[in-house]
Amino acid sequence: MFENIKAIKKNDPAAKSYLEVILCYPGLHALWFHSLAHSLYQIKVPLFPRMINTFARFLTGVDIHPGAKIEPGIFIDHGQGVVIGETAEIAKGCLILQGVTLGGTGKESGKRHPTLKENVVVGAGAKILGNIVIEHNVRIGAGSVVLRDVPADCTVVGVPGKVVRSKVDFGKEGERMLDHGELPDPVARVFSILVEKIDTLQKEVNELYAKSNLKEKKSATRNEDDELNEFIHGGGI
Repeated sequence: MFENIKAIKKNDPAAKSYLEVILCYPGLHALWFHSLAHSLYQIKVPLFPRMINTFARFLTGVDIHPGAKIEPGIFIDHGQGVVIGETAEIAKGCLILQGVTLGGTGKESGKRHPTLKENVVVGAGAKILGNIVIEHNVRIGAGSVVLRDVPADCTVVGVPGKVVRSKVDFGKEGERMLDHGELPDPVARVFSILVEKIDTLQKEVNELYAKSNLKEKKSATRNEDDELNEFIHGGGI
């Protein structure tokens, strides 16, 4: 209980006091309810764990199945729309933002939900699906969909999620926030490489036309070039 309070105070600059954290953070309240429900679930008490889970979801907007294994010292920020499945496992130091889903991919039995190792940061609206392992110090960008295991010390973005940064310095211990404004865009990068290759090929073709005393193939208009650059480097991607 107290480790979760400390994690919130440490990671959220909006938390002005411990009293504010205790009274005003639905993610913390959801974890408290889950702790009770999980204890009953482990000793196989029927129905009541799910009733506690339903009541907690009604109050907090956070849906944590009683079977999920959650270590102390995590922070569910805002919490609204967070869904954590029955066989999910979350290690200490993780930061989960609103709208995150730790879900399954079908009706398979056994372990079917993700495992988050220490100090994983999951951005708003991200979906992590299936029996996969997200190793320690991984950052998952907002809106990403992760379907495969992710090695340690990586940043993942996109649909489906792709590793775009590896073994970077995440700063001193505790400085674990995800700067969405600095996340690279793998789609834009691939488009940029393709455009460079096409431009090179176009120049080579034009040179061949010139050597053959033929009319050079008309290149893209300026407006088309501008539109392409805006698509690759602008706000559309």
